[in-house]
Amino acid sequence: MKPVDLRSDTVTRPTAAMRAAMADAEVGDDTYGEDPTVNRLESLAAGRMGKPAALYTPSGTMANQLALRVLARPGTEVLCPARAHVLRYEGAASATNAGVQLRGLEDPGGFVDPTEIAEAIAGSRGNLVPVSLLAIENTHMPAGGVPWDVDRVRAVAGVAEDGGLPVHCDGARIWNAAIALGVAPAELAAPVTTVMFCLSKGLGAPVGSLLCGPADVIAEARAQRHRLGGGMRQAGIIAAAGVVALETMVERLADDHRRAGELAAALAERFPDSVDPELVATNIVCARRDALPDDFVAGMASHGIRCGRIDPRTVRLVTHLDVDDAGVARSIDAMDALVG
Repeated sequence: MKPVDLRSDTVTRPTAAMRAAMADAEVGDDTYGEDPTVNRLESLAAGRMGKPAALYTPSGTMANQLALRVLARPGTEVLCPARAHVLRYEGAASATNAGVQLRGLEDPGGFVDPTEIAEAIAGSRGNLVPVSLLAIENTHMPAGGVPWDVDRVRAVAGVAEDGGLPVHCDGARIWNAAIALGVAPAELAAPVTTVMFCLSKGLGAPVGSLLCGPADVIAEARAQRHRLGGGMRQAGIIAAAGVVALETMVERLADDHRRAGELAAALAERFPDSVDPELVATNIVCARRDALPDDFVAGMASHGIRCGRIDPRTVRLVTHLDVDDAGVARSIDAMDALVG
């Protein structure tokens, strides 16, 4: 029997509709701006995010790094949540790519207190390192995929704006946030300068992310993408799957959220204090490793359920397109076996 893969929503496989679109995609040389399918995807992404322009990139990490290169200044600090992807999971790339250092602010519950941002900005006007950018993450993955609502985004963006800072949103899973909160993603993106989102996670496309923002910023990001080796040629073949993802795969994210809630409830019942199901709003369940059996990951694997750790203290289970109700039931059966 095929394993149930809960390690990440990056493991999704393209749908039949995506494969058909890829096979039939009209293409051109994207480095000349001549790929009509890439152009369509970028236009669609910009419109959905309420931004003037968008840039197709091979990965979310590249899109984040481009935002840092364009918006931040070398020799400065970028403020971000202490557990942010740009800080913990991008190979310390910002030091090389943008010449900046990242300053993690406390993020209990996945959120940053606007007062902390204001204090960091004020300190940079004294003898501390200058601050040139604020980066946020919506949803906040290590906190269990918690979504930032519009008021939270506005609050931190307002403080940043008062301090003269642009704001970048790592919105790898901003579509999950939008579905969970019942708002348009453009509302969540409106207060920030740039926003990135991934096609290759919950939306199920095989490759790519979009960086959206002002036209001049995106034009510079396009030049920087070339410098990083991210220019693609007949990229419409993969962009076609992204168009299908945006047009057909958003509403179904609610199914992933429901299934994650079921997994969280099962974990909490069998392993008390491992997770609070009330805090699981999207497709990510982050459980305390010390509240689980020592061999939890290996034990689940022995029953055909794949999950993993994101740090020494946290085990993560992620629902997605390729995890159905039967897969959730098998996962809960595996938990029962570990209890026994």
